[in-house]
Amino acid sequence: MDFLFPLLILALLVPMFFGIRKQKREAEKVSTMQEALKVGDAVVTTSGLYGTVVDLDEDTVDLEIAEEVVTTWLRQAIREVRADEQTVEETPEATDAPVEEVVEQTETRLTKD
Repeated sequence: MDFLFPLLILALLVPMFFGIRKQKREAEKVSTMQEALKVGDAVVTTSGLYGTVVDLDEDTVDLEIAEEVVTTWLRQAIREVRADEQTVEETPEATDAPVEEVVEQTETRLTKD
């Protein structure tokens, strides 16, 4: 009976310890990624905004989110760096011929509210 309380405390502290270690590893990984940013990187912010890095400062990053539209963000707002080219595999049917729409489909699509 004397060993039950220490074992219970140990059973609660061990998962907490491993959880904290995992969080520290993830934070270090994100911090390293944010420090390694360079001009031209395609990134995603924590709010889900996609952009390209056009200028860097010690604390801020300027992102081009559309042609000639540049916004300034904190480095900590960058969640991930995307791969240079994210291509979607096209099926052979999709590249063979353009799909034509009949008049009824166009009218339905345009008048649909």
